Amino acid sequence: MAGLTHIGPRGEAHMVDVSAKPDSARAAVARGRVVMARETLTLALAGEAKKGDVFGVARIAGIMAAKKTHELIPLCHPLGLSKVGVEITPDETLPGVLVVAETSVTGKTGVEMEALTAVAVACLTIYDMLKAVDRAMRIEGVELVEKRGGKSGHWSREKV
Repeated sequence: MAGLTHIGPRGEAHMVDVSAKPDSARAAVARGRVVMARETLTLALAGEAKKGDVFGVARIAGIMAAKKTHELIPLCHPLGLSKVGVEITPDETLPGVLVVAETSVTGKTGVEMEALTAVAVACLTIYDMLKAVDRAMRIEGVELVEKRGGKSGHWSREKV
């Protein structure tokens, strides 16, 4: 298991000790999509969903999820996040919405999992709020777009 920092010599999972690492500015961007029927998108954009403001609630859910990532992903470190932003943009060509989350921290470990968790939970919240009218919706393309900072430096999906 060489190269996997969360796996011990006998294959057991453990939380990595980051105490000796210096603090540095770190950031991450993730994205995902919720594909839905055109009528469902129209309903959500008009603010006519029975459960209320779909995108406002999803944005808050994504922010809350990023802050609780260490409670959901067993080996993640708790982080004092400096920023969590969640943007939800309608995309008529899907039809559906694009969800983008950006996270940042000054700390010893990165914020990729927090950005990914924010996107995933925002997408799940959109599904939950609209499932009564469109059970065929699908969540797709949840992925890390970019990470900055730390020992490994800058990485961008566009440069892969």
